[in-house]
Amino acid sequence: MLDSIDTPVFKGKRIKLVNELREKGIVNEDVLSAINRVMRHRFFPKDFQQFAYRDAAFPIDHEQTISQPFTVAFQSQLIEIQKNSKVLEIGTGSGYQAAILAELGAELYTVEYIKPLLVSAAKCLFKYKNQIKLIHGDGSKGLIKYAPYDAIIVTAGAPTIPKVLLKQLKPGGKLVIPIGAERNEQKMIRITRESEKKFKREVFGDFKFIPLVGENGWK
Repeated sequence: MLDSIDTPVFKGKRIKLVNELREKGIVNEDVLSAINRVMRHRFFPKDFQQFAYRDAAFPIDHEQTISQPFTVAFQSQLIEIQKNSKVLEIGTGSGYQAAILAELGAELYTVEYIKPLLVSAAKCLFKYKNQIKLIHGDGSKGLIKYAPYDAIIVTAGAPTIPKVLLKQLKPGGKLVIPIGAERNEQKMIRITRESEKKFKREVFGDFKFIPLVGENGWK
């Protein structure tokens, strides 16, 4: 993956992908610009790079997936971060979502439960080594060491909203998390911390994520 280079073909496919995402309702131009800059094919095994710019999820090692570009863009749009926002990502996976957040200017802390995935993602994210801190651990418990955060983004489906994550938001901070009673069917939820004890809840469309693992995930 690290020897991947950009080509006119890949650049053209990214432009086409950005236009497709815009047609599907992604309106944040900063997010679309980040999608256009990040070489998604670098997060794919070389033999499968021709599939990198389809708007679809794709399986990676350890029964995980690299998220659909629309889903990555949708979650990135929902957290409404500014440059230098402190963001916690729960579920590093391939590292693609982390790269988009880094391109948006986030100071990013990303936690991955499966250590080999984190090692692989770190190689793909080397460009952002001064901007992203990668941590192996149980992200369902958040990351209290660096809290509070301007935003928390969860890239796996949870059965309920972990209260510990709400406690790690700054006032005005946003948690974006897929929640569902079924392991593979969720609603996208955004929680905004309006004050110390007051939280605003918004529900968005239907999504399908792999299950969140850990203490506050699926058992």
